[in-house]
Amino acid sequence: MQSTQMQGLSGKELEYIADSISNEDLLIKQLAATVGSTQNSDVRQICMQHIQSHTQHMESLTQLLQQHQQYAPTSPQ
Repeated sequence: MQSTQMQGLSGKELEYIADSISNEDLLIKQLAATVGSTQNSDVRQICMQHIQSHTQHMESLTQLLQQHQQYAPTSPQ
């Protein structure tokens, strides 16, 4: 039986995840601005659906970082 011990992520991988979280946050803000500025109910509905989707993505990425936090080096490598 194989062990499924989690391995630490590289600095590059951590940066990529952090960038992805920032991108998801930006998309959420842009969609929210569109919701606030449009009168078209169809556009508002679609934007709200995308906000939910990007929020879920951001939460998943944040959880991934938290799961790997204990494996992160305590000093720069």
